[in-house]
Amino acid sequence: MSEKGKVTFWSLRQKFVDSDDDMPAQSQQVMYYSLAIGHHVGMIDCLKTELECPLEGYTAWLKLLPEGEGRRKLRGLLTFGEITIDSTHTSLLANTVSALSQNGEQPYKDWSLRLIELLAEIEREPAIYLIVKRQIA
Repeated sequence: MSEKGKVTFWSLRQKFVDSDDDMPAQSQQVMYYSLAIGHHVGMIDCLKTELECPLEGYTAWLKLLPEGEGRRKLRGLLTFGEITIDSTHTSLLANTVSALSQNGEQPYKDWSLRLIELLAEIEREPAIYLIVKRQIA
């Protein structure tokens, strides 16, 4: 039996702190990271949809990826229902989907290319995070 649903990749590109208090930069980074992992602490999230794919397609995509830490990271979505991708994952995940982005069949080639583009944006601006969530229909 197959699961119906979808997977959505959102980017967190803007952050608004709902506070009149001046806050040290280090404390702001803690708050921003807290938002990215789902703990809302007086912040308004500005998420932008970057990529959507059917859950069945995402599962098939994972099976095409080489075994290793990158595949394990992306498989975490199936276990936990949500994952966060940040600057510590960019090289790992880009290497994981690289072959499919060049030689894969559709739609996996396009999804891999899009993920690599998003990872490159995170490399240029490490404050950007991706939040990936499974939604069951």
